[in-house]
Amino acid sequence: MDDDAALFAIDVATWTSTVSPSPMPAERETFYEGRPLDGFLVAELDGVVVGYVSMTQDIPVPSHTHVLHVNGLAVDPGAQGRGVGRQLVEGVVATARRSGRTKVTLRVLGHNTTARHLYERCGFVTEGVLKGEFVLDGRLVDDVLMAYHL
Repeated sequence: MDDDAALFAIDVATWTSTVSPSPMPAERETFYEGRPLDGFLVAELDGVVVGYVSMTQDIPVPSHTHVLHVNGLAVDPGAQGRGVGRQLVEGVVATARRSGRTKVTLRVLGHNTTARHLYERCGFVTEGVLKGEFVLDGRLVDDVLMAYHL
């Protein structure tokens, strides 16, 4: 909970329609509002919070417990390009492995090439594309489904 304000600030600083189909983060009581604390990994550089990744069991049924889903990843603009995103993705894979999961999934906007390349460098593959899934800034945007198989 000590990281709450810093994580909310990162959320606001990194939000654009290139990276998220959701509206800009609104003020709320806490960054974690309605989300379990154990579903986050937080990155620090020199004791300063610089990023996070959110993960969950996306489909809460027993037949889907082998899959861990990445809900969001953000790195403070001042810390980007320093390997923080890669370490967060590797942290999710390690978490999945430790918990006996066999697959990590995520969704990324088609025009977010920076994130797509990061995920590909970390071993994720494209499993599907939902064409024109979102209308952002007046244009249709694809949603790319990616996965890492352990």
